[in-house]
Amino acid sequence: MTTASFHFHGRLAGLLPRELRHATFARRCARAATLKNAIEAMGVPHTEAARVLVNGADATLARIVRDADEIEVFPWDDAARAQTAPECGFIADAHLGGLARFLRMLGYDTRYDNGMDDAEIRRLAREEQRVVLSRDRELLKCRDILRGGYVYALRPEDQLAEVAARFDLAAHARPFTLCLYCNVLLAPVAKAAVLDRLPPQVAEIQNEFTRCGACDRVYWPGSHYERMQGVLARVLRATNERK
Repeated sequence: MTTASFHFHGRLAGLLPRELRHATFARRCARAATLKNAIEAMGVPHTEAARVLVNGADATLARIVRDADEIEVFPWDDAARAQTAPECGFIADAHLGGLARFLRMLGYDTRYDNGMDDAEIRRLAREEQRVVLSRDRELLKCRDILRGGYVYALRPEDQLAEVAARFDLAAHARPFTLCLYCNVLLAPVAKAAVLDRLPPQVAEIQNEFTRCGACDRVYWPGSHYERMQGVLARVLRATNERK
């Protein structure tokens, strides 16, 4: 066994047992343990370690813990850098349906199915190179999840603000371009082609429509659209103000 000292900064402290929060503490580790092994043994998924210092120097999670090492672990919001938005999109676990819907509203390809189990999430994340969003720390500890994010907030709007800040989503947002149900790119459609499906009051005042090629849902900028525009605008504005 080796003994090293650890300090977890910022919100990472909240993932530790209560007696270890906001303090430097010693911990015994197996002789061949990596930083990833040691950090996760204390309840913090490797996806949440934005930066690790060992004896004052940057280190990778593959480094072996040595006797008397002084280890500091920083979250993304304390690392003074945002992760880049994933080109291949996100995959949200079964508890994050509201967040998935918001991400689709922003135009981010987001896989979600509340029937998906952890094995399926891991497979899709690996094969499609998606970022896994979850409140399940054990899922995020899996070795084959290379990019992920633990979602701290409970309300979907707060979750969106958290994810938008961490992955700099404001830079590439394309609001209202994806179907909220199918995650498929929407296409413009002529009013005449969908007129028989519109409520009378919508047909009277709206002239711009889009349609999902998968589920055939029709979208227009109604009152719900305006409310959601307000939510997204607040989130993106707050994200930009943090920079």
